[in-house]
Order: sequence, then structure tokens, then C-alpha cells
Amino acid sequence: MTVEIKTAHIEPLRLTFDHIEARIGKGRAATRYQEAVHDLQMTTNFHYRPTWEPGMDLFDRRRTAVVLADFDQLIDPRQYYYAPYTIQRARQQELSDANFGLVEKRGLLGALAPEWAQKIRHLIVPLRHLEWGANTNNAFLSAYGYGAPFTSAALMQAMDRLGMAQYITRLALALDGQNAEVLDRGKQLWLADPVWQPLRHLVEDSMVVKDWFELHVVQNLLLDGQLAPFAWTHFDAALTAHGGVGFTLVTQFMRDWYAESTRWVDATVQVAVSESPANQALINGWLGQWLPRVRAAVAPLLAVAFAEHASAIAQQIADELAGRLARLGLVGEV
Repeated sequence: MTVEIKTAHIEPLRLTFDHIEARIGKGRAATRYQEAVHDLQMTTNFHYRPTWEPGMDLFDRRRTAVVLADFDQLIDPRQYYYAPYTIQRARQQELSDANFGLVEKRGLLGALAPEWAQKIRHLIVPLRHLEWGANTNNAFLSAYGYGAPFTSAALMQAMDRLGMAQYITRLALALDGQNAEVLDRGKQLWLADPVWQPLRHLVEDSMVVKDWFELHVVQNLLLDGQLAPFAWTHFDAALTAHGGVGFTLVTQFMRDWYAESTRWVDATVQVAVSESPANQALINGWLGQWLPRVRAAVAPLLAVAFAEHASAIAQQIADELAGRLARLGLVGEV
């Protein structure tokens, strides 16, 4: 007896949903990302207006002064939706756990020069509270933003910031032998130390910004564009010369995250700027209002960290951010 195996190719009647086909063209296969985010924004059939803001719909384009013909243009170049996002973060969590395990087992944070260990307590541990503010701000973007490509990415950004606050907590405890008093001291620095008050004031002001795209610019472009290079690049580099390899290992996620997050932030801002001269002028106006405050708020941290080298490093960070802004079609220097 012989068995003959044949294969048959069956052409699907349709490759994706009608609303996705209308976007990408008939006869083209959609990506999982496109199917996960496009045209999910509710636009009609709301049951009520918000009692706290009756002049607006629950989901309303007018919640930002930025005007876009299609808010679904604010796509994430990483193409994150639930599955790839959680898979990527799970891998990074495994790496971070391994790094923390190595640092704690080998006592690598104990190799730090005492004055630099104190600088971590003074300049890094209070960032737990800034990360909580960033979590709150990005949760606001997710709640009040418009268009699922943007709001879904903003929610992932919010959860990343909560995770980074937890990593800083774990770093602080590892530095001080699991003594929770280091966290209490960090909180008091955030609440009362003069070095931290300009930044704390700025974060608290950002938390009452009502225009969600303005908040996106303030938090994810300007604040992160100043603080992430300070904490996770320049401060890390300075620590390396003083026995700081342990710090480098346990903050690896922050550096990877910033490089990745920057792609999303720049892509969304560039879409808005490119849409119209009015949007460009609006966002440039926000830069003129917020960028000097951001730089002034970060300057005291740089002074404590780098002493006589603070001005040079501040200029490097400013130049890097100015280059990003120029590439986005915005003012490169304010």
C-alpha cells in the first residue's frame, strides 16, 4: 500500500479586518501590531459627559491643543502591544534579577568609594519619587490621550516607570544592607533638601498640566531628556572610576529603556510637528516655557555630582537634547 501526501494551498477570503484594510490597502496582510491598536478609539455613542468636565466628551480630541487629522498616526515604532511588550520586559527582568544576584553575592556595591556611595544615596535614591511622578503622568496620558496607538504605549511607559522606581528601591536596599532607613532618608531629601526642591516643584507642576500632549513633551521629552543622561550615563561613568561596576550592572535596564523609549517619544512628537506649522509653533512655545525650568531643576544635582565638571557635563546633556529637538523640527536651543 502506498500513501500519497498532497498539500493544498487555500487562499484566505480576507487578510485582515475591514477597518485595517481601509488603512493599509486591500489585499495586504496586516501586522499584529496594526490589528492591536488601529481604530480602537471610541468616537460615538457615549452614555454621558464627564460630570467634572461637562464641556468635553469622555474621549475628546480637544483635550490637547495639538491638532491631527488622524491621531492613529501616533504609532509606536517599537510596535509594542501586550504580547511583545510583556515578553521583552520579562527577558529584561530575568537579566536584571541575575545582575542584582551577582552584585549582592559578590558585594560589588561595597567596593564603592564611600563618598560615591553617599552620592548614590543623595542623588539616585530620591529618584524613586520622581519615577512615581512619571508613572502618574504617563497614566494620565493613557487615560486622557486620544488614539489607541498612543494611549496603549503611554500605559506601558507608565508601568516601566513603576518598575524603575522598584529597581531604585532594590538598589538602595542592596547598598545599605537591606536597611529600609535609606528609603526614609531618600524621601526626606525629596521633601526637604534644597538640592531637590526645584525638581520636586517641577514634577508637582507637571502633574496638573491638563493638555496631555504638552505633558508628554514635558515628561517624556524634556524631563527624561535631561535626567536620564545625567543619572544613567554621566553619573554611571563617573562611578565606574570609583568602583562602581555594581551600579552599572543593576541599572542596565534604565539605559536600555531610555534608548528604546526615545524612539517612541521622538516618533510621536515628530508626527505632531510635521502635521502643521501651527503644531510646530505650539510645541516650540511649550519648549520655551518648560525647558529653562527643566535645566534649572537638574542643575543642582549636576553640581553635587560633578563639582567643577558640572558645567561641562550640563552642556553635553543640553547639546544632546538640542540635537534631538532639531531633528524633530523644533528649536535646538532655548
